[in-house]
Amino acid sequence: MQAHAYHSGMASPHTTVAALLVQARARIDPIDAEWLLLHVLGKPRSWLFAHADDALTDTQAARFDALLVRREAGEPVAYITGSRGFWTLELAVSPATLIPRPETELLVEQALERLPAGRALRIADLGTGSGAIALALAKERPQAQVVATDASPEALAIAQHNALHNHIGNVEFHLGSWLQALPGDAFDLITSNPPYIADGDPHLDQGDLRFEPAMALSCGPDGLNAIRTIVRDAPAHLRPGGWLLLEHGLDQGGAVRALLESAAYVDIATVQDLEQRDRVTLGRIPQGGSCPPSLRSHAPAAIAPSAG
Repeated sequence: MQAHAYHSGMASPHTTVAALLVQARARIDPIDAEWLLLHVLGKPRSWLFAHADDALTDTQAARFDALLVRREAGEPVAYITGSRGFWTLELAVSPATLIPRPETELLVEQALERLPAGRALRIADLGTGSGAIALALAKERPQAQVVATDASPEALAIAQHNALHNHIGNVEFHLGSWLQALPGDAFDLITSNPPYIADGDPHLDQGDLRFEPAMALSCGPDGLNAIRTIVRDAPAHLRPGGWLLLEHGLDQGGAVRALLESAAYVDIATVQDLEQRDRVTLGRIPQGGSCPPSLRSHAPAAIAPSAG
């Protein structure tokens, strides 16, 4: 007779949901323990509260313990489970992609404020990784066309999978480095969460960062090499009045504003996250435009800046 995935009744006190969680919470972060157990059981978090006395099979208990060992070794929960929630999406992730983080949702919020709904806009997301930013924008602006780029074929394949899984069809994917991967037309808005940690920063050897792709984390002695490239090259791909939005480190707001100022962007600002840390810096091309004539000829009226 085939064993049930879990059962109630005459359960061993050592294999109930409650007992296993007590043991697991002593080994790893309590929330991580819950997510790993739910992953093994294929259940939502709300299920835990009504099923504390249910028992796990020996196979399930062994699987749970194996996941705990991986987490004890420092492997991120998102890589263990293969998924992470972002915005309103559930995204597949792997060691080929950066793990989407809640603070990056600020970049999405700021972009949406500058993307009027109901218009056939062109948006680009550079270094898309799992596709988190591109897919969130595409879902919220279904009449827009989003282009997502990445230099990693493995990451781009995961982003494409996430688009299919979330039934988002207004995104196209291009393999290549930053703006070199973009098609020849111009965009209303470009976003990027590029690598911004300095090479050799001790944080790279700590926590989840040890497991994430180095090319998505660090870039140059001050961490700003990728941002310099994007700031320099974006004007050739932006329509007059078009916006560039960049996520960066908490101590880099001033440096990124200076880069935008030196490249003649206007309406430059840095937006702080919920913990009052510099997180997103943005600027736009002047209404007169600085795009090459070949691109400017395709540009419609510029997007008006958001009143919010």
